[in-house]
Amino acid sequence: MKLLQRSLVARIVASLLAISAMALISIVVTMAVAGGSRGDAAAINVAGSLRMNTYQIVAALQRYERIPSLENRAEVYVLKRRFEERLASDELTGAIPVSEAHELRRQYRLILGRWYNELAPQVSEAVASQYVRIDPLNHTLDGLVGDIDSMVKQLEHNTEAKIRLLSALQILFLGLTAVVVAIALYDIRHNLVAPLRQLMVLAREAARHNFSLRTQLKGNDELAMLGKTFDTMSEELGSSYAELEARVKRKTHELERSSEVMQILHDGSRSLYGGGNDLCTSAAPMLRRVAELLDIGPIRLSLNDPHADRQVPILATHAARRPAYCRDHDCHACLISPKPVRLTDTEDGDCLLLPVSVGDEMLGTLEIWHPKDERLSESVRRLLNALADQLATAVYLQRRIEEEQQISLMSERTIIARELHDSLAQSLSYLKMQVARLERMQAKDSPKEMQAAVFDELRTGLNSAYRQLRELLTTFRLKLEGPGLQSALQQTTAEFAERMGAPVELHYDVPPHLLNPNEEIHVLQIAREALSNTHKHAHAHWAAVTVAFSNARIVLRIEDDGVGLENDDSPPMHYGLIIMRDRAHTLSGELKLSNRAGGGTCVEVVFTPQTARLITRQPATESTLHDQGN
Repeated sequence: MKLLQRSLVARIVASLLAISAMALISIVVTMAVAGGSRGDAAAINVAGSLRMNTYQIVAALQRYERIPSLENRAEVYVLKRRFEERLASDELTGAIPVSEAHELRRQYRLILGRWYNELAPQVSEAVASQYVRIDPLNHTLDGLVGDIDSMVKQLEHNTEAKIRLLSALQILFLGLTAVVVAIALYDIRHNLVAPLRQLMVLAREAARHNFSLRTQLKGNDELAMLGKTFDTMSEELGSSYAELEARVKRKTHELERSSEVMQILHDGSRSLYGGGNDLCTSAAPMLRRVAELLDIGPIRLSLNDPHADRQVPILATHAARRPAYCRDHDCHACLISPKPVRLTDTEDGDCLLLPVSVGDEMLGTLEIWHPKDERLSESVRRLLNALADQLATAVYLQRRIEEEQQISLMSERTIIARELHDSLAQSLSYLKMQVARLERMQAKDSPKEMQAAVFDELRTGLNSAYRQLRELLTTFRLKLEGPGLQSALQQTTAEFAERMGAPVELHYDVPPHLLNPNEEIHVLQIAREALSNTHKHAHAHWAAVTVAFSNARIVLRIEDDGVGLENDDSPPMHYGLIIMRDRAHTLSGELKLSNRAGGGTCVEVVFTPQTARLITRQPATESTLHDQGN
């Protein structure tokens, strides 16, 4: 019973077995009843033939009485023997129950007694006496026929009883089968079909991400257990799905927030890398927006002093007061916002300390405060590391720019000092010597003619010094007004084209940042000196300046279509030519003057830039070190 209560399959199997068993029993009983009624019809026929046989015996006796022949006598005996054979035949006795208490058995015994005790002796006596006493014989015959009729009726009643029993058994088994089928259908409907529908509804709703339905199945069978398992699974799936949705929303929020932070970092990079050394203006708004998006703060930036072993606080978001080294009191970038974050001490929050470094160079630290009960996620940490790296890059670039500016300033000062020393200082020294000579001549009362020659030299020197000063001022003004050699040459060619009243072309083909400032000054000065000579002496209608880089060398060529040189072998050695040769020698180059084939003069300077020399020397140095190592 417990198994039937716990197992739906067991109940269905039991129902099928019960229906099969009842069908089998019904078939067996039907076969048994049918088998028991098999000889009833023959027995009824035999019993009915006994009545006819008795009448035949009486009729044969009457014929024998009229005609006592052997044939009629033999016919009587034959009919008598036939009656006895039919009375004792298996077809009749087989249909009669064995039990002596059965009514049919008593009736059969009565017929046997009436035959053997009454009718058979009378037949024998009539045959022997050849005289038939018809009245006693008819009386006995009527009794026997009545008994035979009673037995036939009992046989019929017995057969009908078997048929009624078979019908009752069929109805009984049919009813039992119907009851079992009804019970099975009820069980299947309430314990199989209905739970399956609930499970299908639950599965369909689960496919639609609705995990709130429950089957609420009761019992201990398979589907009830499956329903309980489905309920548990739906509850767990609902919890997991809700958790996943929460995680997806959280991750989506983090991604959106990270995207906004990355956009802020991208937008802030422009102000960081182009805002000079004012981190308050460039970095403070970016740090404030990052702190608001990530719900952290304050954020404090401190930089290492490169000249002292200390850290200097630069800025802090959500600060209550200005940094100690604030330079602009009209700026409010790092002061408290309308919604201040109160995390002033370590007791109120945790601090994440990130290094602001480039490679092995430690530039400073970035303090990021956040609440204790909120752990920073990995994505937030990566964003903060990117922020620290961006600040480090900006600070590093600012320092490199400042250093480059200082180096450029020192280079400019060195170039100016050298130019003044090589040109104006020498002219002034010459003039000083001439003044001293003039003083001695005046002390000795030298003739005025000799003093006039000294005055002429002083005038010439002053004019030369003034011209050199103007050239230097023009050169440095060009250098400061436009960055790079190409811009200065463009201004120079435009200037001399205006002064000459003739076109001056410029052909420039040099990679950027190839020449250092010293080399650019020398190239510019040589070009200006050559164009100045063209303007003064060549009477040219066209000039061109070409600067090209070929075979790791710089070629400077100044051409004109003027009068040209009197002799290519020995060009005039005036003061400007000497200066150009000195500059070419300083560049470790070579100066060539020649006449052009089409008329005019060509000044050409060829030299190897300092960067190219460093490149060509490096492999030689490495090979020398390798040879020394071997």
